[in-house]
Amino acid sequence: MERARILTNSILVCAPLMARSAEQMVVDMQSAKAQGADAVEVRLDFIDSFQPSHDLETIIRNKPLPVIIVYRPRWEGGQYEGDEHTRLGALRLAHDLGADYIDVELKVASDLVGEVKNKHQAGGKVIVSSYLNGATPSKEDLGHLVARMQATGADIIKVVSNADDITELERIFHLLSRSEVPVVAYSLGERGLISQLLSPKFGGAFVYGAMEGNSIPGLPTLDNLRETYKVENINSDTKVFGLVSKPVSHSKGPILHNSTFRHANYNGIYVPMFVDDLKEFFEVYTSPEFAGYSVGFPYKEAVVQFCDEVHPLAKSIGAVNTIIRKPGDGKLIGYNTDCEGSIAAIEDALKEQKSINGASLNSPLAGKQFVVAGAGGAGRAIAVGAKSRGARVIIFDIDLARAESLAQVVSGEAQHFESLAHFQPENGAILANATPIGMHPSTDRIPVAEVLSAA
Repeated sequence: MERARILTNSILVCAPLMARSAEQMVVDMQSAKAQGADAVEVRLDFIDSFQPSHDLETIIRNKPLPVIIVYRPRWEGGQYEGDEHTRLGALRLAHDLGADYIDVELKVASDLVGEVKNKHQAGGKVIVSSYLNGATPSKEDLGHLVARMQATGADIIKVVSNADDITELERIFHLLSRSEVPVVAYSLGERGLISQLLSPKFGGAFVYGAMEGNSIPGLPTLDNLRETYKVENINSDTKVFGLVSKPVSHSKGPILHNSTFRHANYNGIYVPMFVDDLKEFFEVYTSPEFAGYSVGFPYKEAVVQFCDEVHPLAKSIGAVNTIIRKPGDGKLIGYNTDCEGSIAAIEDALKEQKSINGASLNSPLAGKQFVVAGAGGAGRAIAVGAKSRGARVIIFDIDLARAESLAQVVSGEAQHFESLAHFQPENGAILANATPIGMHPSTDRIPVAEVLSAA
């Protein structure tokens, strides 16, 4: 753990650059620095008509911050398709010209690493990298891979996978926390996002962030790393919380919760977790370091079975949106805050409207017609909350049987979702949208005609 803490304090935020010319690389380096990058990864294989002597000198002489020079061949997922002699010659030249780091693939690393280190004892560092095809290997296989990479004499090793499931990332965290040399390890794609965000916690040497306007799947932006997640403050003691959902990229939760943690001076981080299989997720992430979760669409009902204990309100609703891991025994306790949270927000809005008239009802929902579109986890919470305030609840869902089941719980009425388009609400009725309609990216959509929503 001590090694991880030391590395955490010196974590570098790195921006990958893929400009088409050396001159544009220099411009982008300046922009990356302004956006909060500590270093940049320059992809030579993206430069059109690359001229090693001219282009490398332009980049390295004008660098405003440390550079990692990468010249990725097609056989390792890059763009370069020429001969190896020319490619490796460019990497040697980059090292001679004073690049802070050069990145060399494991397949060709053995001879090159020793050569450049012997030539420049105090020169730039060498990163030996391996890009893995398919699922992330087992911990044992990753250990063997790392041993081979260390044997090359690398200063830093870099392992990149393409995870099919978020549970694979636990193997990457295991690798980061136990390596004897500095490591960069992460997974690509949306399911791999937390491998970047939690890299500082487990001892990673670099964390990668995309520049503004240059979206890269699986990479947070530089602004998010610096402002939302404050990666420079993350260390081995940081507790992990996250949103378990599918999809998850739309969530504003990290902005809200991470700022709240900082305000409370709590050493925690809240991250989006793209989960495909709840059972596997909870079987893999059992560490007390993963201290709690929000639960989003479509898992609020299904997640109940994975809780060791369920709060009575959540049990009556049949849905959980908040899970806390008890520090002592690690048990998962499920709660439902959707119910009170959503209903209180609606009540507050109605009370503001009626304050001029001096209304003094216990709840402004009492006696009102309350229409809930969607009978899933969120819909169940809202319907139960509305019923508790004395509202008359009507449930619409594409699954009529599910709507009828919920209607029975709240002594309400059930109708098929298709009939919502022709439904005539009472004056002053409340409509709660608990369907995926209107979720990112189609945030301007609503489940009913505007004339109905304004009724």
